[in-house]
Amino acid sequence: MVSFKRLIALASVVTGVLSQSVAYTDSGINFQGIFETTHGIQYGFVFPPTTATGATAQEFIGEIIVPVVNQWVGLAFGGQMADNLLMVAWPNANNIVFSPRYATGYIQPTPYAGPTVTTLESSVNSTYWKWIFRCQNCTTWDGGSMDTNGGPVFAWVIGLSPVFTPSSPASDFNEHDDFGFWGEITADAHDPNYASYLNIGSSTTTSKSSTTTSKSSTTTSKSSTTTTTTTTTTTSSTKTTTSTTSTTTTPLTSPTPYDYIIIGGGPGGLVSADRLSAAGKKVLLVERGGPSTGETGGTDVPPWANGTSLTRFDIPGEFQAMFSGNTYWFCKDVNSFAGCLVGGGSSINGGLYWYPTDADYSAANGWPTSWTNNFNTYTALLKNRLPSTDNPSPDGIRYLEQTYPVMQSILNPMGYQAGTINNNPNFKDHVYGYSAYNFQEGKRWGPVATYFRTAKTRPNFSYAYWTYATSIARNGSLITGVQTNNTALGPNGFIPLTPKGRVILSAGSFGSPRILFQSGIGPLDQIQLVAANPTAAPFLPPQSQWLTTLPVGYNVQDNPSINLMFTHPSIDAYDNWAPILDDPRPADAAQYLKSQTGVFAGSSPKVNFWQALGGPDGKTRYMQGTVRPGFDSVTTAYPYNASQVFSITVYLSTGVTSRGRIGISSSQLGASILTNPWFTDPNDKATLVNGLQQIINSAKNVPQLTLITPDNTTTLQDYVDNYPPTSLNSNHWVGANSIGKVVDSNLLVNGTSNLFIVDASVIPSLATGNPQGLVMAVAEQGIANILALAGGP
Repeated sequence: MVSFKRLIALASVVTGVLSQSVAYTDSGINFQGIFETTHGIQYGFVFPPTTATGATAQEFIGEIIVPVVNQWVGLAFGGQMADNLLMVAWPNANNIVFSPRYATGYIQPTPYAGPTVTTLESSVNSTYWKWIFRCQNCTTWDGGSMDTNGGPVFAWVIGLSPVFTPSSPASDFNEHDDFGFWGEITADAHDPNYASYLNIGSSTTTSKSSTTTSKSSTTTSKSSTTTTTTTTTTTSSTKTTTSTTSTTTTPLTSPTPYDYIIIGGGPGGLVSADRLSAAGKKVLLVERGGPSTGETGGTDVPPWANGTSLTRFDIPGEFQAMFSGNTYWFCKDVNSFAGCLVGGGSSINGGLYWYPTDADYSAANGWPTSWTNNFNTYTALLKNRLPSTDNPSPDGIRYLEQTYPVMQSILNPMGYQAGTINNNPNFKDHVYGYSAYNFQEGKRWGPVATYFRTAKTRPNFSYAYWTYATSIARNGSLITGVQTNNTALGPNGFIPLTPKGRVILSAGSFGSPRILFQSGIGPLDQIQLVAANPTAAPFLPPQSQWLTTLPVGYNVQDNPSINLMFTHPSIDAYDNWAPILDDPRPADAAQYLKSQTGVFAGSSPKVNFWQALGGPDGKTRYMQGTVRPGFDSVTTAYPYNASQVFSITVYLSTGVTSRGRIGISSSQLGASILTNPWFTDPNDKATLVNGLQQIINSAKNVPQLTLITPDNTTTLQDYVDNYPPTSLNSNHWVGANSIGKVVDSNLLVNGTSNLFIVDASVIPSLATGNPQGLVMAVAEQGIANILALAGGP
């Protein structure tokens, strides 16, 4: 429960690269602050005139405006956690609960009795919560103080999980999910009108008294202006004042209707946005997360790349750092990995990029003949926009490729052939080669640097970050718009369609089913959970319009995967990728910064291979292997050299017969795996064990190659039988809205007239390789079909 622990004493060494505060005005107050773009939060401060003396000189007014996805916010007025005044705040129903805190170490900070904090204005609605407060006796504290006439370093933290006791200012809470620093130019924050600002909410600090006022405020955030009429009831006590608000929010102008509203900025959504806007349609893309790469507005630059626009999402070698430490880019209300940022999973995965095969579109895998007969045309469009490479460093040199000759020694005796795998996509039996990526120019490319790049130059295309779509508004089969948390786009967050407009769900294998459930589409048990949620229930259509026959969330597949761990003296495990974010090998970092070449121009996968395997049931299933230096989890009785470890992740792909289910687990509406999709058919497990054993048998003949996981203390069968289910997850989810079951051959949701789905959830069966390429090819073909349909805008 250490909440601010990463706010170590960094401020003194990073001051030169900090964001600096700027002046802005809100609620009639002239603040000095920052808009923190990663989480969409505004922080602001104003101080008394420099002539102030005594107690008045020891106070300030602060403001935070926070998207509701952020459950709590913390501020450190000394730029670090230990021995500094901290302030924590969170919404509880219509109230803002706040607490000054202090800690002498990196432990749960406890309430601090020195300051007197008074709420001057607050509001909570479905989009944002806002708090303007007066903080008296807040510029000095035990062991420290802030420079009120200079440029001190302030720090922020955010938490994406609720505090333990929301009604209590003394509540404990989990460690923060993200943090950052900025330079607060207090020298520019003094205002001669300070005294008048204290009356904006007519709040008092008189014990057992309360004051009710009515007022209007204008909030400017994220380049959008929203007028909020707030009735505020202020309850006062000796040291704190809280507010209860009832808020109605409307935009200053009428909402803009769109021909197409696309929900989700992942691979499917970005391809859709580009193709539809290129066709002249008025398109809005809404993404629930924020920017990723530098060109999307991302600013999450690794410390070793400070001074550049190269974010962690731009740099391929940072892939392994996506799964440890602060992982704010993962959707926190999904119990699997799901990317909540522009680019979706394509901005945080390893970049493996395989062109679709004939089998991927076969009738045997559930595709209509109209797709199987035409997919090559659309795959060619994808290849032209985004060619693959198996040699990602622009200098033409392969780096960190010691696993390749080792794998040759394992696979050649098994009858495998080496090749450039994407040159012959259909050759997926006993073939191996260097890993193919979507990288170009030494950077992560994918749909962001191709489809999104061209779409955002068009005047008929708009996009909005931090916009969470909760449901689709419909009148029977007709969709009329999208309900979101973004009140700047429409009244109460509602975004309308033009008279012939259409909605495209591209929220992914977890997000799209959840939106359907919240729109009254899907199995009855899921819609009933929505109906039990007091926030979501009012947006459901009448029960007579629920579409409960569609198997939304069923038929789900994901590759079952097992890791084999080896050591070999030729391998460089690359420090298991552990220090690549904060402290990579200096020569490699310098080379990449100079020319975007070297180790960091590629990600950790280095070799891939495939083999067709016969199962006990007579069915053919394909085995894929991905090889990389480093390791995940080593369980061994052997002593081993960690610098020589490499892993082979072995997947089962096309031909898998196991299926699972995705849904929402409770009335809180978090997306969940209801039924695990791995090894529900024992023939899948038996087939994968056979493939693993073949690799192990061949590896025994390679000199100095040692299998350390599983080691000789357990059998392979026991290793697989006891493999943790969460570790089986490859995060290649397909099938939740399968074509032919939930959507028709044009990706139209059955039972609706203008709601489509374009993402991995419509793919009816697992692809032969990692599905990113298939998802984008499906989007190319799906959008062509949608544009060709009569009756559209």
